[in-house]
Amino acid sequence: MTAQQTPWQGGALDLDAYLTRIGYAGERAPTAAALHALVRAHTTAIPFENLEALLGRPVPLDLDSLQRKLIRSPRGGWCYENAVLFAAALERFGFDFTALSARVTMGTAHPVHIPTRPATHALLAVRVPGSAHPLIADVGFGAGPLAAYPLTERGEFTLGDWRFRLEQKGELWVLHQFARDGWVDRYTFTETPQYPIDYEVANHYVATSPRSPFTHRIFAQRFHPDVHHILDARTWTTEYPDGRAESRELEPEELPKVLAEVFAIEPPAADAAALVATVLD
Repeated sequence: MTAQQTPWQGGALDLDAYLTRIGYAGERAPTAAALHALVRAHTTAIPFENLEALLGRPVPLDLDSLQRKLIRSPRGGWCYENAVLFAAALERFGFDFTALSARVTMGTAHPVHIPTRPATHALLAVRVPGSAHPLIADVGFGAGPLAAYPLTERGEFTLGDWRFRLEQKGELWVLHQFARDGWVDRYTFTETPQYPIDYEVANHYVATSPRSPFTHRIFAQRFHPDVHHILDARTWTTEYPDGRAESRELEPEELPKVLAEVFAIEPPAADAAALVATVLD
């Protein structure tokens, strides 16, 4: 199998361009330190956004498309785009990892052990020398964490200033996070391996289903070590690690400016006008 035929297309990745895009200048070796630094750099450099799906376009996961959008353009992507790009980089670094899938439970009133939502989030379990447990790398949720976290049950932990808690309920792992609503369940996942075709199927559902929230309204996120910005339709919310938050409603014509200056997302002028039209009363 050649480098370009590896499952996550790592041989086709312009690694130098990717590392420049995320601002990573560390060692290129499969170590825990490199993994944590890559997660932090990717998570804080590439925003979360759903603009292509909202505009009725495909969201491809081939590496050429991902590099054109996430590396060479002032754009971002959602979890599948970010996870596939990150997986390609991990292959190039020589990491051993398994792709996983999670069910987002945030915002549902049902108990976490009752699946009421499809598995529509992508994350990676990475094995590094010296670690007793796999490390979960989640670069596509839009809200951190700033580093990979060990897959082992424990109490509250912090990554940077942001607070999390990981629990195990039978075969389910449950990640909790502390935000403006206090402690909330973020998602559940199992250790069942996923493959590129599994991500393709779930990505298609998220991009096209009328039940997907990302086909109906703008949703963007920008995560920093000290602040988390969220744009949900016209509502711009700013969250802080201590749970403080502030929100305001944007005027439709403000959207392109806020997307560019706060979220580092700059769609072409025609697309920006189309996005404004989606939030007009």
